[in-house]
Amino acid sequence: MLALAIQLFIAAFSSFLVVGLVSLYDPGSGSVEFAAAGDTDELVSITENEEAWTVTTYETREEAVEAFENRRADAVLVTDRPGGGDVDVTVIAPRSDLRTTLIVSAARDMLRKYEDAERERRAASLDVRPLEVPEGGASPYHGFTYAVLVPLLMFLPVFISGSIAADSVTEEFERGTLDLLRVSPLSDAALFDGKTATAVAIAPAQAALWLALLRLNGVLVASPLALVALVAGVTAIAVGLGALVALQFRERKQAQFVYSVGVMAFFALTFALPEPSANTVAKLAAGSATPATYVYAAVYVAVGAVAFAVARRVAGRKLS
Repeated sequence: MLALAIQLFIAAFSSFLVVGLVSLYDPGSGSVEFAAAGDTDELVSITENEEAWTVTTYETREEAVEAFENRRADAVLVTDRPGGGDVDVTVIAPRSDLRTTLIVSAARDMLRKYEDAERERRAASLDVRPLEVPEGGASPYHGFTYAVLVPLLMFLPVFISGSIAADSVTEEFERGTLDLLRVSPLSDAALFDGKTATAVAIAPAQAALWLALLRLNGVLVASPLALVALVAGVTAIAVGLGALVALQFRERKQAQFVYSVGVMAFFALTFALPEPSANTVAKLAAGSATPATYVYAAVYVAVGAVAFAVARRVAGRKLS
């Protein structure tokens, strides 16, 4: 608890780190390449002086989609004027990628400029003068907070908890104190619980403190309870993995190496899912969660419970 309090105290004075990370993350610093087809003259004209957007025109929609599928473009814009009236714009973006948020944000800003250009072009044909819409610049802090900062704060304690569990178990073997624990009236499963329960509980507690700190700084998190539950499930997976590795190798260096590789492989596999784990956290935090998002969160909790139960059972045999 003292470690949590110290971290929270330090974080309260570390806003300059956020400013520095935002300057690196700023969506405007990276160019988004669009493949455009159809009536593209207006799109090209509004992006001439924009460094964040690049538009490459193609003759047909199929050619633009092919460029997108071959990773020569980040997204596709297809414009059409049926009957010469309203403009229909179709946007094709990656389905599940952390970069998707940036691409969609860039496409939204481009379409707003496109809409303003259309308003100006058609203003002469209107009988009344339209009201002027004030400019409103979007802050990069919003995207950074929900797409980067919140997932980072939620998952960082998970890595640490699994490492603590691995150290806690290997320490008993290296110091030769396991025999002293065995003569106690506790069962082997109870010994395992004592070595790992704190590691499982500390990550959700720290995640809750991070969310409380964000709330105090005016950052609204839509589903804090779901986020804490998700962190608890993923932590149970990491702690179970760390404890099993420690029971198998019984040496800190080997156990930590195998645990690090294993937990990184686990998170890499979650990014291969239709909705990566970081996207699940971002959606829960930003209030854009779908029913599938809550299903993914429930699956993480269920898998965590199973993983911890398996590790507990294996530990009972290993310790005996």
